[in-house]
Amino acid sequence: MIQARSLAYRYPQGPALSFPDVEVPQGGTLLLQGRSGAGKSTWLALVAGLLTPTSGQLLVAGQDLAPLRGGERDRWRGRSIGFLPQKLHLSDALSVERNLSLVYFAAGLAEDKVAVRAALDALGVADLAHRLPGQLSGGQAQRVALARATPLQPKVLLADEPTASLDDQAAAAAVTLLREAARRCGATLVVATHDARVRDALRGAQVLPLVAEQVAA
Repeated sequence: MIQARSLAYRYPQGPALSFPDVEVPQGGTLLLQGRSGAGKSTWLALVAGLLTPTSGQLLVAGQDLAPLRGGERDRWRGRSIGFLPQKLHLSDALSVERNLSLVYFAAGLAEDKVAVRAALDALGVADLAHRLPGQLSGGQAQRVALARATPLQPKVLLADEPTASLDDQAAAAAVTLLREAARRCGATLVVATHDARVRDALRGAQVLPLVAEQVAA
């Protein structure tokens, strides 16, 4: 679950962003909508514990993020949050399988090769385990990046503009994969997008609209 109250963040030498209150039940789906610059990526970073709010309260997967610092926050993130960024950030020097193994290092846990293989298999890319990211197609790389977000059965799955630059068929497939991955993990799914195709595919999802008026100088 995610619960945010009076949440705000100010960038150093930059704008202050104020976000609407929201509460999403565990296993629910939240669609984060807004134009570029409205704060979608910032909101995701706050929920993932990558940024610390300037003010407000934030509870994610039953955890108040305010007391967490340094390595403790990193370990919580590794164990609780699955993240599909817009730029996939796969390590070109590591095989697909080794890219997934990095999540265990981040979480401070011993690697579970069975879980890594199961995550790859669930996304239909187990046969690519020993390839390098440079040997993958765009669709394969996206599946691998999503598989990387799921071996630890995260409680929250975040996706930042997952359909950017995809055609209609690929976009529909990406949303389907996200929903299935969240369902397998029992995770709360949050998708940040300005793509109307995602909105249509996630019809019925809770919506948190972010607009320019919520950004103060």
